[in-house]
Amino acid sequence: MSVSDRVLQFRRWIIIAFHAVMLIFGYWLAFLLRFGFPLPMEDQQQFVRSLPLILVTRLVIFACYHLYEGLWRYVSMRDILAILKAVTLGSLVLFPGVLAVFGREFPLTVLLLDWLLCLALVGGVRLAIRALRESGRNGLPQGNRALIVGAGDAAEMLMREIERNPGLPYDVVGFVDDDPGKRGRRLHGREVLGTIGELPGICAEKGAQELLIAIPSATGQQMRRIIGACRAAGVECKTIPNMRELLDSPVPQVKVRRVNIEDLLRREPVRIAHAEIEKFLCGKRVLVTGAGGSIGAELCRQVARFAPAALILLDRSENGLFFVEMELSDKFPQLALHAVIGDVTDERRMTTVFDEHKPQIVFHAAAHKHVPLMEVNKAEAVKNNVLGTRVVATMASRHGAEDFVMISTDKAVRPSSVMGATKRLAEMYVLGLKTDGGTRFTAVRFGNVLASEGSVLQVFQRQIEAGGPVTITHPDMKRYFMTIAEATQLVLQAATQGKGGEVFVLDMGEPVRILDLAKDLIALSGLDPERDIEIRFIGPRPGEKICEELMNAEARILPTAHAKIMVVETDHVEHAELERAIRELSHHAERGEEEALVSMLQALVPDYESSNMQIPAAPENPEHRILLVQHDIYTRTTLKRLLESKYQVYEVDDRRHALQVARERKPGLVILDFDLPGANIGRLCSQLREGDGCVSILILTRTAEAASLEQVRKLGADDRVYRPIPVNILETRVKRLLDTNREAREA
Repeated sequence: MSVSDRVLQFRRWIIIAFHAVMLIFGYWLAFLLRFGFPLPMEDQQQFVRSLPLILVTRLVIFACYHLYEGLWRYVSMRDILAILKAVTLGSLVLFPGVLAVFGREFPLTVLLLDWLLCLALVGGVRLAIRALRESGRNGLPQGNRALIVGAGDAAEMLMREIERNPGLPYDVVGFVDDDPGKRGRRLHGREVLGTIGELPGICAEKGAQELLIAIPSATGQQMRRIIGACRAAGVECKTIPNMRELLDSPVPQVKVRRVNIEDLLRREPVRIAHAEIEKFLCGKRVLVTGAGGSIGAELCRQVARFAPAALILLDRSENGLFFVEMELSDKFPQLALHAVIGDVTDERRMTTVFDEHKPQIVFHAAAHKHVPLMEVNKAEAVKNNVLGTRVVATMASRHGAEDFVMISTDKAVRPSSVMGATKRLAEMYVLGLKTDGGTRFTAVRFGNVLASEGSVLQVFQRQIEAGGPVTITHPDMKRYFMTIAEATQLVLQAATQGKGGEVFVLDMGEPVRILDLAKDLIALSGLDPERDIEIRFIGPRPGEKICEELMNAEARILPTAHAKIMVVETDHVEHAELERAIRELSHHAERGEEEALVSMLQALVPDYESSNMQIPAAPENPEHRILLVQHDIYTRTTLKRLLESKYQVYEVDDRRHALQVARERKPGLVILDFDLPGANIGRLCSQLREGDGCVSILILTRTAEAASLEQVRKLGADDRVYRPIPVNILETRVKRLLDTNREAREA
């Protein structure tokens, strides 16, 4: 056994002895401070007689507070607080004890001095050791000069981690924060130098090479602003985990990582009622179809957390299923997992699966989802999305499952593609099944999920890695986005609220322009979207929309107990008639009769508009172009639907994009939201007219009382309309303003 090993055997006794020496020295020093040096003989005797009582009392109390067990080089405020409590309790015990043993002749001021000195010695030694360690760390060769964005709790934690962790080689030169009250203040000896808007100048002045973003609660909009400032400063940026990562981590840690695209789209973490979901899933046999896909696999991960009696993973792709089963087996070794290869359209195989496993809850995620691919494989879209759903839903009902939850899509709303129409028809079939006393059938509808297999994000990443070009169908294309984890958690939450026959819609925030997404992804790859990687517009593909919708504008929306989940009321469908029609649809699908399939889909899904969609170029005449600047998506959708038959309509939801589209498209009329968040309406009207003073502006207000015609004209607009919007008045004013605009241009 080495000398160090022998020392470690007696480590605790060495630490106790060291504390005893500190206590004796502090107590002796208290007597010297009280009576002077040299200490009179009478007081020396008092010291010797009282020392055993002092020493035993404090050592026992220190043991109760575990002061002999900590690592001194990592001392924290919690440790200092424990020392304060232990020393104070010791003094409170000693005051009456000393009086009882030695009487009133004992100098009580010595005990007060002893309290102060004991606190200083026991706490001070620990702080000194930590300071020495950190000064040694600071003496090591430093890495990149870094600025920390944010000067709050997260920034302080990051700074502390950098100071004590050699794995984070940063030389922090200061902080930036938008709180004006923090400017000039210091955190761990570094100054708050200014605001985020001043980053380029601060980076140049301090020679910063990296920015570390320490704002875990930052929204996507705030992150975009910070990344824009980083780009302007020409420095690399990294971030600490966002709130979702911190909440999901069993041991929250401050780790620095690269900024990813999810950071730029992040919202506040979704709060789910774990108790409700646990009650819904715990001890149940749960079947997930499409378990090898992105959504299905994440559903399996989320379900497994709530201790189901069994989890049946069903997919026809063996590779995806193999990896999901292996992952879940490692993470949840006690869970009864059953990986089943099978096709949801195979009724005989599904009968076997339901007979064998008797699932109580079914999440149906199996579906074909790629819009352009399904346009040229229409029969397969019908087979998988409609007939497969029919088979699994029928089996769930026949075998007495408690709940059947279908995963749907925003493309089922006013579908323009075969994929969307088949998903809408599947919704109609599921919701038409009887629920009285039997299986509860519900559907959950949401948009795109980030990083799912085959998503636009993956396509862009591969194109960037190949050196470009990044291909985008249309500059105005927008989509809703959610993370996979966020979407699946809300699916589980919605499932707990189903009574049968509902379509749940998830709140996906505001839609994102695909062009902006591509530019952000190129920039996060360390490249310049204008110089290094070409962005090429290739035109919309068959079946694609410019903007997706989560519900029809005229649909009635009902709230639920969860703020992020709504119920959309849908028209009742006679199930017997639908059953007959789907049997006929199946016949056409088996024979590959695509024209008949499209005709039947149009008949069964009234708002399905089949088209090999080619979005027309902007008309040459500006008087035919209208720009909608509306924050509320439902208002935008309604206005666009009213106007797009006669005019080329562009839509945006914020000031920045409004000015950008106005410059690029030069519309003849702008319909402007009076309550546009973050916008000075008067100034925006002025900016919209810059360079093209002939543009007309029509203000839309919440009510007639919100602003008068005189008020909006003072702001620089030409006219106003207010909610509820009479269609005839809107059409009349739009035509009049565009005519006026045309006359002004011709003059």
